[in-house]
Amino acid sequence: MKVWSDSFKDGAAIPGEFAFCVMDPTSHVAMSSNHNPHLAWSNVPAGTKSFVVICHDVDVPSRGDDVNQEGKTVPAELPRVDFYHWVLVDLPADMTSIAAGQYCREITPRGKPGPEIGGGLPGRHGINDYTGWFANDQDMKGNYFGYDGPCPPWNDSIVHHYVFTVYALGIEHLPVNGNFTGQQVREAIQGNVLGEARITGLYSLNPAVSNTMPGAA
Repeated sequence: MKVWSDSFKDGAAIPGEFAFCVMDPTSHVAMSSNHNPHLAWSNVPAGTKSFVVICHDVDVPSRGDDVNQEGKTVPAELPRVDFYHWVLVDLPADMTSIAAGQYCREITPRGKPGPEIGGGLPGRHGINDYTGWFANDQDMKGNYFGYDGPCPPWNDSIVHHYVFTVYALGIEHLPVNGNFTGQQVREAIQGNVLGEARITGLYSLNPAVSNTMPGAA
């Protein structure tokens, strides 16, 4: 399989249009337009009956002690964990692309509804990890279904890597329901994957780090 995006190049910076937050000179961060990026795929294996799309950040700090704290920096050597930004399942076998902004065009406080997507769009959405991130925020807490883009700590010392993976499955309907997560989808697809392909975008809200990324504006 092959996957690509017209929104960013593999191994290069993701534009702020496709992020949850962008840099702000006064407050460090500001809310962004939060559009899902364009994705397209080809060379699909014979027998494919559906697709799954997952986006996850592999560089999230395993501890939040220093995250977004004035006068502190999240150290590069801190162990990192996954943070899921997009979990999309049951895309039909004849689908070969997702347009920019097709599934998300703004930030939705308390999260977009799901798992059914509505609006005639194919597939079902799982919850992303902003569900847990905002759990104690009275203005934002809720179930965050679908795509919500990058917003890494503004004081992190490393670039974050956002991996977009498209899986071709030999089944039409993935056996996950309700508020299913990215990890649950990864477990459910085991034994059903006919092919997969991925691209990686880079993002940072730390000006000193952002300027080092390929393709940074």
